[in-house]
Amino acid sequence: MHHLHRANSLADTNLMKNDLYFGGEKTERAEFLRRVKCLATVLTQHGVGEDDTIAVLLRNDTAYMEIVEACRYVGAYYVTLNWHGAAAEIINILEDSKSKLLIGHSDLTAKFTGDAALSIPILAVKTPAQLVEAYGGNSKILEGQTNLADLLSRADPIKTEPLKARGMTAYTSGSTGRPKGIRRVVDPNGPDRYEIYKALAVGLLHLAPGARFYTAAPLYHSAPNALSTICIASGFAELYIAPKFDPEGFLADIERYKITHAYLVPTMMVRLLKLPEEIRNKYDISSFRYGVSTGSAWPADVKRAMIDWFGPVFYETYGASEIGFITLISSEEALRKPGSVGKILEGGSIKIIDDEGNELPMGVPGSIYVDLPQFGDFSYSNTDGDIKGQRYGKHVTVGDIGYLDEDDYLYISDRKKDMIISGGANIFPAEIEAALIEMPEVFDCAVFGAPHAEFGEMIIAAVQCAEGKSLSLQEIQHFLSDKIAKFKIPKKLDIHEGLPREDSGKIFKQRLRAPYWDKADRNI
Repeated sequence: MHHLHRANSLADTNLMKNDLYFGGEKTERAEFLRRVKCLATVLTQHGVGEDDTIAVLLRNDTAYMEIVEACRYVGAYYVTLNWHGAAAEIINILEDSKSKLLIGHSDLTAKFTGDAALSIPILAVKTPAQLVEAYGGNSKILEGQTNLADLLSRADPIKTEPLKARGMTAYTSGSTGRPKGIRRVVDPNGPDRYEIYKALAVGLLHLAPGARFYTAAPLYHSAPNALSTICIASGFAELYIAPKFDPEGFLADIERYKITHAYLVPTMMVRLLKLPEEIRNKYDISSFRYGVSTGSAWPADVKRAMIDWFGPVFYETYGASEIGFITLISSEEALRKPGSVGKILEGGSIKIIDDEGNELPMGVPGSIYVDLPQFGDFSYSNTDGDIKGQRYGKHVTVGDIGYLDEDDYLYISDRKKDMIISGGANIFPAEIEAALIEMPEVFDCAVFGAPHAEFGEMIIAAVQCAEGKSLSLQEIQHFLSDKIAKFKIPKKLDIHEGLPREDSGKIFKQRLRAPYWDKADRNI
C-alpha cells in the first residue's frame, strides 16, 4: 500500500495553503514556486524559449508539476512521454516534436545509451524511493547523467512573469500508426489558458478552500495532467499525487488525509468494487465529496454501484486531448440518464453527423462533432494528423460515435475505429465490455473484432480471470444471454494473464487484434 504522506497531522482544511504531497513527502507552496522559478532559469540556460518544446519522461512525481509550471515562465510546450514506451518509440516522438531537451527519472533515462543515445541533453531526476518501492529498479543517478538537482541548486529564480500557457503536447496514434502530436494554438489576442483552468477549478471540479485532490492515474495522460494543473491554478486546493493506484490504499488515504476530491477511471472503480465487503467497510470515507472520471467508458452498473457506496458524489466528463473537457454529468443526472456522459460545457455545441456529412436527428448514432471555443484550436505535428476530414464548419471530431437524446444529453457508443461490423451490423465493443465486466469471474476484459470469411468480423472477448477463477466461452455466452442481443455475444474467448492496459484505463486493443489481422489480407 502506497500512502501519500505520513505526517502526524495536516493543516486545518480552512487554510488556503495549496501544498503538494507525494509518497510521504510534503512540498509547501512557497518551496514549490521557488523550485519552479529555478527550473525556468535552467530551461533558459539550455536555450528553451517561447514556443520551444521540452519532453518529460517521468512517473508520477511532484517534479512533474514543477515542469508544467516552469514551462509557463518560458512560454514552452511540454511533451508527456509514456514511460512504458520502447526507446525507439520515444526517440521518434522526440524527433517529431523537435524537443530541445528531455527531463526524466534516472532509471527511465538510463535506456538512452549506446545506439539509443539522444542528440539532445538529458536532465535526470533522481527516481524517488516511493517509485522504486512501487515499480522496482533503483534511484541512482548514473555516471554520465546530468543531475537536475545540481543545476537547480546553482540556479537563481527567474525574475520574469509567466507567459501565456502553451500547455501539453500529447501524442496519440495516427491512422497509419505514426504518432501525431496534438498542439494547442496560442491566440495572441485570446485569454490565457491558465485563466480557463482557474475557472474550471470551480466550474468543473467544484473545488473550494480546503479541497484535497487525489490522483493516482499517470500524469503523462492529458486528463490527470490537466486536472492536477487545475488544482495548482486554483491557488487554494491541495494536490495529492500517488505513485500508483491501490484500491485499499485509496480508501485508507481518504480516511487518513481527509481526501475530498479524486480522479478515478472506471477500471479503478471496478477494482474498488471487487474488494471484500469487510475491507470496503473498514475505512471512514465521509470526507470524500467529489469524484470525477473521464477516458474509457463508465458502465452504468459500475456507476450505480459507486453511487450506492459513496453517495451521489461522482461526475463523469467526456473529453479528448484535441478538444479538452467536453461534457459533464452529475450522479443525480446519471441516475436519470443511465449511460449518458452529460451535456456540453457552457459555450459549446455538439452535432451528430453521418458519413455523408448530414446532421442526424435525435437518438440516431453518428460521428460526434464538437465546437468548444474556450479551449482554443489545435494542430497536429505531422501530415498524418491532417484535420481537414475532421472538420464540419467550426466543429471537429476525434472519431467517437454517439447520439443526443431529447434533452441534449450525449451518449457515447464507441470509438469509430473500435466498431465491429459483423453480418452488416455495427457492433460497439464498449456495450459488450460493460456487461461482461459484471461477471464475478472476470477481472478485466476487452472486446474486439477479428476477420471472418462469412460475416466480415467475428467478436472476440479477451479476458483476465479473477484470482483463482477460470472461465469457458459457454459460461460467458450464458452470462451475457439475457443482457445483450444474441448477435453481439462473443464467438471466441481468449484468456490472458493480464491485458495490455495502462493505469489510466487505456487499453491497447491493437496488440490484441494483431495476431488475428496479421494473418489476414486486409486491415478492416
